[in-house]
Amino acid sequence: MRAALTARAGAFAVTAELAAAPGEVVALVGPNGAGKTTLLRALAGLAPATGVLEVEGRDLARLPPEARGVGWVPQAGLLFPHLTALDNAAYGLRARGVRRRTARAQAQAWLDRLGIGALAGARPGALSGGQAQRVALARALAGDPPLVLLDEPLGALDAATRDDVRRLLRGVLHGGRATSVVVTHDPVDAVVLADRIVVLEAGAVVQDAPAAEVAAAPRSPWVARLLGQNAWRGTTTADGLAVTGGGAVAAAEPLPPGRPALALADPSAVALHRTAPTGSPRTVLVGDVVEASALGGRVRVQVASTPPVTAEVTPASAAALALADGGPVWATVKATEVRLVPL
Repeated sequence: MRAALTARAGAFAVTAELAAAPGEVVALVGPNGAGKTTLLRALAGLAPATGVLEVEGRDLARLPPEARGVGWVPQAGLLFPHLTALDNAAYGLRARGVRRRTARAQAQAWLDRLGIGALAGARPGALSGGQAQRVALARALAGDPPLVLLDEPLGALDAATRDDVRRLLRGVLHGGRATSVVVTHDPVDAVVLADRIVVLEAGAVVQDAPAAEVAAAPRSPWVARLLGQNAWRGTTTADGLAVTGGGAVAAAEPLPPGRPALALADPSAVALHRTAPTGSPRTVLVGDVVEASALGGRVRVQVASTPPVTAEVTPASAAALALADGGPVWATVKATEVRLVPL
C-alpha cells in the first residue's frame, strides 16, 4: 500500500503519507481530534479525500467504497442484528456476488480460525463483546482483502477479553497477504500489534517509525506520557532544555542549543523530598502533590511544579513522605536520567 492523502471531516483536514508492505501492520495513534479516524475512513472511501491510494498497484482513490475491496472493522463492529454470526461474516462476500454456499463456507472457515465456529448460528444479541468483534473481523477478512482497516478494534472490550483478542489479532494480521492499518489509543495495542507506528497530531504526521523506536524515543509528548514517561517540550540550551511554559531540565548529553526538542525521563528516576535537597542536583522542581495513586507495586505521584513532573516511588517511601497528605515536595531528576529527542 502507498497512500498520500488529504482527508477532510467538515472544516478539519488531515494530510499524511503512508507506505506498508503485504503482511505489515501500521498503527495510527495520537490524541483525540488528531485525525486518525478521518484518515482511516478516507482509506476506506468513507470520508472525502484527495491524493493517491495504491494497493497492489491499483489506484483506489477514485473508487467508491464498495469497489475498493477493503476489509473494514468499525469501532462498534456494526453487525446486523437479524443475521446469524455466519451470515454476518459472509455478508461482504455475498454483497460482491459470491454464491451463498461459497460465501458461507469461507465465512465459516474464518469463524473457526477465530475460535467461534460453534457460534455460527447465534445472532449478535447472544454474543459477548469479544465474540461479536471476532465476527466483525471474520467479515472483514473472509474476502481475502489486500488492505484491512481497523478502528479501535479492542476499545469496547473488557481487560481479559482485550488480551485474548489482541493475541488473536496479532496472529491473524501478521505475515499474510493483507496490509493492515489499526487506529488505537492504547500504547500496548500499538506496540504489540504493529510493525510500525504513525503518530498524528492536529492533522499531521509527527513520527513514523518502527514500534520499538517510537517506544524508546517518542517525538510526541502525548505518546511519551501514554507510555508512562515524563515528557517536556521546549528549546535546547547548553545545559539541557528550556521548557515551553516555564522551567528548565538539565541533561547530561545536551543537543546543540536553540532547537525544538523533547526531554524524557522515566518517573522511577525522579526522587521526592519533603525539604529542599542538599547537594547540587541540576534539576530541582518544587510543587504540590496533586495525586498519588497505586500502580502495581509502586505509587505514582503527580507534582504540580513548573514544569509538572510525575514520580514513581515505593509504598514505603510514599508513607515516609506522607504523600497522601498532599502539600509541597521537591522533585529532583539526575541529568544522566534525562534524554533529549530532537523534534
